[in-house]
Amino acid sequence: MLHGGPGAQHDYLFPTFGRLADEFRLHFYDQRGGGRSQVSEPHKVGWRDHVTDLEALRKKWEIDRLLLLGYSWGGLLALLYAAEYPGNVGALVLVAPAAGWGDYHRRFKEEFGRRGRAEAVRRMREELETSGLKHSDPPLYKRRRFNLSVAGYYMNPEDAYSSETFVVQLQAQQATWASLRGHGPELKSRLRGLQIPTLILHGRHDPIPLAWAEELASVLPVARLVVLENSAHVPHMEEPERLFWEVRGFLREQTET
Repeated sequence: MLHGGPGAQHDYLFPTFGRLADEFRLHFYDQRGGGRSQVSEPHKVGWRDHVTDLEALRKKWEIDRLLLLGYSWGGLLALLYAAEYPGNVGALVLVAPAAGWGDYHRRFKEEFGRRGRAEAVRRMREELETSGLKHSDPPLYKRRRFNLSVAGYYMNPEDAYSSETFVVQLQAQQATWASLRGHGPELKSRLRGLQIPTLILHGRHDPIPLAWAEELASVLPVARLVVLENSAHVPHMEEPERLFWEVRGFLREQTET
């Protein structure tokens, strides 16, 4: 299970993706630079470090072939790992995967920023600031502030109030993205020869352009794209029944063969 970020931690995914533990053994961990995997020099963390860490964990867990489920940045990390160690991956599940090349990441940032400035979100911020929570219930006020900061990830901004909180180590995040500059063409070339069954799930209303998921599905030789019509970037919260029905079916196919 590969969480988003980079620089975040796994805890926020466990309440939803943890439901798969009734049928599959799940391995969660905090990636380098985030959560309980802090480092002394987060500004030096790069994508190759994340890939090396995952390979070290595979060996420690004594798993011959990983089934990788990556969310957001975790989806891109799964692709980076599979490109480096194709023989160690049995299947990929990519949920709202972050973009690995082209101008899709720039378009995502612009769209996410636009949504954060939308009238509905502005009104929600005003309501919070006049609610009195800042003084009557500071912890809840802080949580609501976080919820509003991620409202752009949701199809309906009000659904952000159900979002689990998480912390991002910005230096680790920025360093990881910086390390990926110029690597897109090589990654794309390697993925064209990747004979790994892949399921891509992407929300119709995700700020990450659907065109990215469509291009990714066309590049990967053994990939199927499922578009979730009522989701943005958080399908495990917005459309959980459909999402997990697709994920379970795909994983059963891989574990039964």
